Amino acid sequence: MSHNTFGHLFRVTTWGESHGPALGCVIDGCPPGLALTPKWIQGFLDKRRPGTSRFVTQRQEPDAVKILSGVFEDDRTGGPVTTGTPISLMIENTDQRSKDYSENRDRYRPGHADFSYDAKYGVRDYRGGGRSSARETAARVAAGAVARCVLGGGVTLRGAVVQIGPHAVDRSKWDWAQTAENPFWCPDRDMAAQWESFLDTTRKAGSSAGAIVEVHASGVPAGWGAPVYGKLDAELAGAMMSINAVKGVEIGAGFAAAAFSGEENADEMRAGNDGVRFLSNHNGGVAGGISTGQDVVVRLAVKPTSSILNEVKSVTRGGEDVDVRTVGRHDPCVGIRAVPVAEAMMACVLADAKLRHRGQTGR
Repeated sequence: MSHNTFGHLFRVTTWGESHGPALGCVIDGCPPGLALTPKWIQGFLDKRRPGTSRFVTQRQEPDAVKILSGVFEDDRTGGPVTTGTPISLMIENTDQRSKDYSENRDRYRPGHADFSYDAKYGVRDYRGGGRSSARETAARVAAGAVARCVLGGGVTLRGAVVQIGPHAVDRSKWDWAQTAENPFWCPDRDMAAQWESFLDTTRKAGSSAGAIVEVHASGVPAGWGAPVYGKLDAELAGAMMSINAVKGVEIGAGFAAAAFSGEENADEMRAGNDGVRFLSNHNGGVAGGISTGQDVVVRLAVKPTSSILNEVKSVTRGGEDVDVRTVGRHDPCVGIRAVPVAEAMMACVLADAKLRHRGQTGR
């Protein structure tokens, strides 16, 4: 019961630690014949890669991916394709600074998994959190790139940061094109400029900030998912909650729906030229656990980075009171790099749902 694997038919097992020699994943259940190259995977890893701006950790990792198995040259296409066997991906760690963590070898960092890991296993990797580090999410992003191959070009995944600290985007200014124009994946150019000033102040003060990330999947056909215990929204919520530092997940309107009337929340329907036309999408593209054909919309709340320079109260492993600060290179807002991670988890869940749907219905 190691719980390092997620998915049903499209199954992903991640491995490795923040300061170990490498990390990676093994993907089982990927159909054969899909074009897959390191260059394709690398494009998504580069979106998550550290050191890309002053607003993320300055750890310099190239995150260069290697495909170790599950891909072979296809004589018919002239390029590498999946073989239907397990795909193993590896990303080497090249810029670890484990000495930065020696001060807290026997001290529990509040907000981190130091205490809980020690309580469960009786041993912990103090170097950057080991297995509990957000560095593990690089493997998820690599797996998500493979999942996008399974989904094909008909499904489009897009993520954005919609709030940092108390500062939220103006949805009337929402423009997906702007997410590629700033280091925050922000769809509101004016708010991105405000975040720069806010995070500069936060970083220089030795503190950190939380964020809200929103992910949309367009082109998901109606029918994916299953009722009761296999609900698509339940699978999505579980996948997003498994991401480091995520403390809340909403599907569609989420908690705001509690303030709606039944009429406001109804997602009324009319006949359209190509089938059912919905007049709203408060359900986030899922009804009864099954996709409706609308955009699947998920939001996740990411807590402030726990590694901060300011001292906070804690205890040692021996039970003595102590003040702890975390030196080293850390994200002032880990929610920024959570965008490609959330996209990847969405891709993995949807790829699994596609294969399960096809297995049950033949479509």
